[in-house]
Amino acid sequence: MSVDGWNTVLVLGGIRSGKSEFAESLVSEAPMVRYVATAPEGDPADTEWAARLAAHRARRPGSWTTEETAGDPRRLADVISSAEPNETLLVDDLGGWVTVLLDPEHQPADDTATIAELAAAVRACAGRLVLVSPEVGLSLVPTTPVGRAFTDALGATNRAVADACDAVVLVVAGQPSWLKGTTTAPVAATAPPATPASGAATPASAAAAAPVNGTATEPTPELVALPDVRNSTPPLPVPPAESGTAWAAPTMALPMVATGLVIQPGMELPMPDEYTGPQAVDRLATLDVPGAGLGVLERLVGFAAATQGTATPAPWASVRVLLLNGDHAGGAAAGTRPGESARRAGQARAGRGALARLAAECGASLQVVDAPTAGPIEAEAALTAEQVESALRYGWRLAEEAAEAGVQLLVLAACGAGTEAAAAAVLAATAGAEPPAVLGRVITDAGEIDDAAWMRRCAAVRDALHRTRRSSRGAKEVLAEIGGGDVAIATGVLLGATARRIPVMLDGPVGVAAGLVSRDLAGQARHWCLLADHGGDPAVKLAADVLGLTPLLDLKLDLGEGANALVALPMLRSVLALAAALPTHPSLAAGGEPDEPEPAAEPATEEEPEFAEPEPEGPGPTSTEPEERVDASGRRAD
Repeated sequence: MSVDGWNTVLVLGGIRSGKSEFAESLVSEAPMVRYVATAPEGDPADTEWAARLAAHRARRPGSWTTEETAGDPRRLADVISSAEPNETLLVDDLGGWVTVLLDPEHQPADDTATIAELAAAVRACAGRLVLVSPEVGLSLVPTTPVGRAFTDALGATNRAVADACDAVVLVVAGQPSWLKGTTTAPVAATAPPATPASGAATPASAAAAAPVNGTATEPTPELVALPDVRNSTPPLPVPPAESGTAWAAPTMALPMVATGLVIQPGMELPMPDEYTGPQAVDRLATLDVPGAGLGVLERLVGFAAATQGTATPAPWASVRVLLLNGDHAGGAAAGTRPGESARRAGQARAGRGALARLAAECGASLQVVDAPTAGPIEAEAALTAEQVESALRYGWRLAEEAAEAGVQLLVLAACGAGTEAAAAAVLAATAGAEPPAVLGRVITDAGEIDDAAWMRRCAAVRDALHRTRRSSRGAKEVLAEIGGGDVAIATGVLLGATARRIPVMLDGPVGVAAGLVSRDLAGQARHWCLLADHGGDPAVKLAADVLGLTPLLDLKLDLGEGANALVALPMLRSVLALAAALPTHPSLAAGGEPDEPEPAAEPATEEEPEFAEPEPEGPGPTSTEPEERVDASGRRAD
């Protein structure tokens, strides 16, 4: 068995289902592939068939070798059985092989015995083998004897080969569905990779048994026009089986990478724990704190708790900074000194400069990633579609590598020329922002404001939006037209980190631009993002508002992408350490609420006697009014 969980796999699919492309993606990371072509050349006058064959040949990398077996159908079994353990074979396809097998030139022949020989060769194959075959069992029964003979023979071949293969996958409309062996079903986030009952390991579980420093590791992805990036990254093992923690728990996305599937919109990736975050914030109210508490940094504790899956989150011990170095040609880089981004990247590699020094102070590792130079967006697309796919996959691999190294927090940064304009273009295309409102002022090396360069950048973004006004606003289209290599790799990092449940601290316009693009591919990615400080950048402010990210601080630092986050990192760690270590308030130590004090008793006062009407002494009137005196004439006397 290979490290990905299968040694032989059968790829089934209908016409134009994408089965050949999927099969090619399975072996795209192999250093060399023997492509076994089974179909005959056909009628020279059939231009449509010739075009199909030419398209297949054009997709094959230059490192692949092609071997034809159309002359003798029995030779296919010999080619497969003679494969060496270090070889990779791609047979495309068994439909063409059956066509040759049934050709009158090869009759009479024992077709059943030939199919059995092929199945035996597949079962005994020592190399890595991918076979492609049409699935005809879902169609109507042909009305002609030749058609029925073909479907019967191909159906028998598919059944025999599927039984001999370790894994079988059915591709429908470009979407793979594993029928045997490897599966893309979700894996529990808190459980280690499991092995199917049949004994065929999944990609994550099979690679878990491979030694990290041995030779049985997963090769790096094949990149298009990214030679520096490809060569700078070591082979990536898949997480150890015992890694069931929240930091590196496997997810459903791992088989997607292992099988070579293309990153596509609408992926279902993990979400942070929705319960532990509020529990951690509520727990802060019970701690023995002399003051009012952590203030706005309570959000940090809630975020860390949700991403770690515990109400008592720990400080991030292992942090990695990914510095993306990719320039943008044309007006986007107006006002930038040539070679400045390369100089800063070189400083970081050598351990010099602000970013490297801060990383050393924080105990964080620093990795510089070279991205392809983007074309002038005002005149042409920034990247080709192939470069976008390659950059996305490579960014995903960077996150995978970080998870394997035990990284608990990623810091995403960039230092390329023109990154601000590219991020503003992405923001304008995805959120409807006006470029002048999100493009920061251009500051020269002398500290002066360069308004002319700022206007050229605005014009470049304006022209790029006008050029792509009728283009799709899908994630990959935005990356190809105006995003560039650094934004594409950053998007892949966000997606890969989300799949591995690693939080990402954004710092600067490239990171937030990647967050905006990732919404179309996997909306869960933004919930794993943290923004320490907006740095006064208008693009970061608006993008953070669109993504629902509230900066924890308002320091307006401008030390360069990544450096701003590292300045805030020690304080964030201190807050998490304090929240985890402080004891419960003594009044709540027993687990109950403090008793309410009894109300103070009112002071006792002497009761005043009730008023009583005085009683007259002796006989006389009962009235207390003075007696009136009357004179002789009957008038009252005063």
